[in-house]
Amino acid sequence: MTQDIHIIGGGLAGSEAAWQLGRRGFRVRVSEMRGAGDTTPAHQTDGLAELVCSNSFRSDDHEHNAVGLLHHEMRGLDSLIMRAGEEARVPAGSAMAVDRDLFSAAVERELRALPTVEIVRERVDALPASGPTIVATGPLTAQVLAESIVSATGSDRLAFFDAIAPIVHRDSIDMSVCWMAARWDKGGKDYINCPMTKEQYLAFHQGLLDGEKTEFREWEADTPYFEGCMPIEVMAARGVDTLRYGPMKPVGLDNPHWATEEHPAGRWAHAVVQLRQDNALGTLWNMVGFQTKLKHAEQVRLFRTIPGLENAEFARLGGLHRNTFLNSPLVLDRQLRLKARPHIRFGGQITGCEGYVESSAVGLLAGLMAAAELSGKAWAPPPRTSAMGALLAHITGDAEAETFQPMNVNFGLFPPLPDVPKKARKTAYTERAKRDFAAWTSEALPAAA
Repeated sequence: MTQDIHIIGGGLAGSEAAWQLGRRGFRVRVSEMRGAGDTTPAHQTDGLAELVCSNSFRSDDHEHNAVGLLHHEMRGLDSLIMRAGEEARVPAGSAMAVDRDLFSAAVERELRALPTVEIVRERVDALPASGPTIVATGPLTAQVLAESIVSATGSDRLAFFDAIAPIVHRDSIDMSVCWMAARWDKGGKDYINCPMTKEQYLAFHQGLLDGEKTEFREWEADTPYFEGCMPIEVMAARGVDTLRYGPMKPVGLDNPHWATEEHPAGRWAHAVVQLRQDNALGTLWNMVGFQTKLKHAEQVRLFRTIPGLENAEFARLGGLHRNTFLNSPLVLDRQLRLKARPHIRFGGQITGCEGYVESSAVGLLAGLMAAAELSGKAWAPPPRTSAMGALLAHITGDAEAETFQPMNVNFGLFPPLPDVPKKARKTAYTERAKRDFAAWTSEALPAAA
């Protein structure tokens, strides 16, 4: 097939970009190195859009949450990632979580059903010298291609560490100790909760500090962590109660197993470890917020001190990998094009957005921008009052290049509403966004075939 556009990378962003272009009739070649004898330090399969960290797309609340609003906007654009996510969805309270394998299979099936999309298992070692291209190789871009990108940008790439949470077999969890509930009973009983007394928590906290960690290579030593995916032992080092205000927060979780006479403080634990369903069968559960760089043997020893996990069997232990991203405000224009080589666009996490949904959204936008350009039409960006518009504006120029770091979508990126009372502000942000985004889609969106 003679291609109209080449997409390098078959992850979330590359798959979404290919979907948006392919269903508009453009001939797309998707190059994915996994399956051609290559892989990355974090991937375990060669499936398209493999989820390597968590299985959660986070909040699905489109009325009060910026991530949920981004879900809403992507659904309005017939996002492949949202479509496959709904098909592979598993219970997660007010969040959206998926069965990883079903999700990846759905993405690949939908793309292969498009006659204009060709998926090729091949490694690309250099940026193409010509021809429309979208680079969506993600935060684990192969070293040789990364060096080609650095050469083209004229600027050193930035990097940070991203950590992976462990996954536990459901039948190895002691439910006589744990219980099912969502915080404040919101969304149903979708989480497994492991309660800790103060003494148990303090011992666990000390174990995190003392545990043997993965050693860094010399070239990794000065790489910063991303605040939104902090290893649990790094959080522990910030203070004895840091975890109790983060992933081990006990509020809103009333333990039905604890009788008042046994626990004078009541049925509220001092700290709680939560596990979230990770597959459709409900046989695998991941430890929420437990990204870690502890060595594997240390993880097994320490995590089995958590009440209810004394006999835990782990389907996957935590890990750590280095993420690579561009200083996008410096090297990309407002249409995600490389200033030095405008035939090349970037999409996804490599642009400096953080999170599955954000990565997919930027890949979606890269696909729409390329579709407009290939059609010879002017591109009108989504309004900055929308989640997509706010995220895109931040990446492509609104952020300070000197201090640029990966960013999740959040209301802090939106144009402010200072005259709206604080309690009503989130709803006001989402209502304004939906109104403005709907007007944009009806007037400026490239039509699908």
